[in-house]
Amino acid sequence: MNEKQEMKKNLGVWTAMSLVVGCVIGAGVFFKPYAIYQATGGAPGMGILAWIIGGLVSIFAALTFAEVAILIPKTGGMAAYLTDTYNEKLGFLAGWMQVVIFYPSFLAGYGVKVGSELSAWFGERSALPIGIAVIIFLAVLNTMGSKTAGGMQVLSTACKLIPLVLIMIFGFVRGSGGHPVMTPLVGSGLNAGGVLGSTLLAVLFAFEGWTNVGTIAGEMKNPGRDLPRAIVGGVSIIMAVYLIINIAYLWVIPADQLMNLESPAAAVAEKIFGPSGGLLIKIGIIISVIGAGNGFLMSGSRVAYQLAAQKTLPASGRLSRLNGNQVPANSVLLVAFLACLYSLSGEFDLLTDLGVFSCWVFYTLTFTCVIRLRKVHPEWERKYRVPGYPVIPALAILSGLYVIVSQLFLSGSRATLMSLCSIAITVVGLPVYYFVKKKNDGGKNDGDQHTISRA
Repeated sequence: MNEKQEMKKNLGVWTAMSLVVGCVIGAGVFFKPYAIYQATGGAPGMGILAWIIGGLVSIFAALTFAEVAILIPKTGGMAAYLTDTYNEKLGFLAGWMQVVIFYPSFLAGYGVKVGSELSAWFGERSALPIGIAVIIFLAVLNTMGSKTAGGMQVLSTACKLIPLVLIMIFGFVRGSGGHPVMTPLVGSGLNAGGVLGSTLLAVLFAFEGWTNVGTIAGEMKNPGRDLPRAIVGGVSIIMAVYLIINIAYLWVIPADQLMNLESPAAAVAEKIFGPSGGLLIKIGIIISVIGAGNGFLMSGSRVAYQLAAQKTLPASGRLSRLNGNQVPANSVLLVAFLACLYSLSGEFDLLTDLGVFSCWVFYTLTFTCVIRLRKVHPEWERKYRVPGYPVIPALAILSGLYVIVSQLFLSGSRATLMSLCSIAITVVGLPVYYFVKKKNDGGKNDGDQHTISRA
C-alpha cells in the first residue's frame, strides 16, 4: 500500500467529484436514445426511467467497488481484486475479458459510429473503411507517447461539453414541447421487464467509467468521508445531465421519431440550430466519440501490458515491451487489431452491448468481494467502508444479476446470442491460462488456491 500512501493527499470532495463526472460522460448520451427507444417501441416512459435506474445502479456499484479498490490498491484493477479475493484463474479471466472483449468492442463501436456519421458525406460504402481508419489513427497516436494521446483527450473533452450544454439550453428554448415524456411506459405488446433489461444495458454504457473512482482515493484528504460524497454527488450530476438532455431531445423530437434516428443528438441539433449549426454540433460530437475511443485504447493497452508483464498472456515478452516513446506499442496494436476485427460487424449497439454485458459479469463478482473480505479479513484497516452495508452491496449484486439474466433470457434471441458469445470468448481464456502457466512454471501452480493478500 506504500505507493498509494506516498501520494500527495490534496484532493477535496469537489475535485474528486469533477474527476468522476469527467471520466463518465462520454458518447453514450449522444447516440443511445436510438437504441433505447427502439427497445421501448417508441414509448418514452421506460427510456426516461432507465436513465434514472441506471444512475442509481451506478451509484450502488461505485460505492461498493470503491471499498475493494481501496482495500486492495494494486495495479491491475478488477483482475487483481478477484485474484486476491478468490483465485488467480478468476482474476486472469477478468483481465482476459477486458483485453479481448471489453476494450476492443468499445473501441470498435466508436470507430463504427464515426464511420456511420461521416458516411453521410462520403457515401455509405465509406463507413467501414472510415471506422477502421479511425482505429488505426488512434493506434498510431497512442504509439507516439502518452502526452500526445493525452492531448487528444483534452481536445475531445471540450468538444464533448459544448454540444451537451448547447442542446440542454436551446432544446428547451427553441423546442416546441408538447411531446409525452413519461407515457406510455412501453409500446403495445412489449414486456416491461425485458424492455428494462435492454434499455438498462444501453444506459449503463453511457455511465461506464465509474470503476475509476477507487484510483483517486490515495490522493484524497479524507477518503472515508469524501469518496462516497464524490461518488454520489458526481453520479447524481451525471444523472441530472442525462435526464435534462434526454428530456430536451423529447422537447424537440418525440420518442416515436427518435427511435428511427441513429444520431438523435445531431438530428435535434439540426432542428434547433439549422443545417449550419447542426453541422458544427455534429463535428463536435464526432471529435468527442474519437476521444472516447482514444481513452479506451489507452486504458485497454495498459491492461494488456500489465497482464503481459505478469507473464500471463501469450507473447508476453513482446506485449510488455515499451517503445522509444515509453509506451506499450505492441499492446496498443493488439487492442487496435481486435477492434478492427470487431468493427467488421458494423454494429455500434451490438458492440457496446457486448462490452457492457461482459464487464458486468465481472463487476458483479467484484461486488461479492466486499462481503467475502469483510468475513475473511475483518481485522484489515478500512479507510473507506460502503455506507449502508450490507444493503448497498446487495443492491449492486442484484442489479448486476438482473443485467446478466435479462440479457440471457429476457431480451430476445439477439441479446441471448450476444451474451453467449461473450461467455464463450471469456471461457476460451481458461485454456490460454493453462497453456501460458504450464509454459512458464511447468504447471506447478494451478491458480486454485486462495491468494488473499495486500502485500
